[in-house]
Amino acid sequence: MSERSGPKTPRLQYGALPYRLRPDGSIEILLVTTRRTRRWIVPKGWKIKGKKPAKSAAQEAFEEAGVRGAVSEKPIGSFVYDKWLDGDGAVAACEVRVFPLLVDRQENTWREIREREARWVDPDTALELIEDAGLKDLIQSFVEKLIEKPGRRRDRQPNRLQERPIPC
Repeated sequence: MSERSGPKTPRLQYGALPYRLRPDGSIEILLVTTRRTRRWIVPKGWKIKGKKPAKSAAQEAFEEAGVRGAVSEKPIGSFVYDKWLDGDGAVAACEVRVFPLLVDRQENTWREIREREARWVDPDTALELIEDAGLKDLIQSFVEKLIEKPGRRRDRQPNRLQERPIPC
């Protein structure tokens, strides 16, 4: 049985929700796997010294999935999960504040390419792959708001893309 350690308030991390708009107006979201359990999540990590929260989130997205783009300074929400600490069975609650990242490019290689799988998927597939209920709710809410933005055609079907793995 795991043992929870650390302070009673969750530890704070920053995450990015990398997304892109396809030429047909549909939305794709980039997910990555965790290193230990291979669960699907968004890129996230601890605050990077000297960087604001949004820039820390963008840096995590670059290290974990090789993506760059425009990150919002305002988080779209947060979720809490239990993080395994150093393989000793201890668990700490972490709150992840998530910042949307509109991706404009993805490198062919990046720091953690051999440690994680990264995959572009449509929003429906993202919701199927992700196990964390809080993260699912956050993504669903973000996609609904993005679809409703003025200037976006509502007769398109933004969630009907084929899943595409990132070439490695």
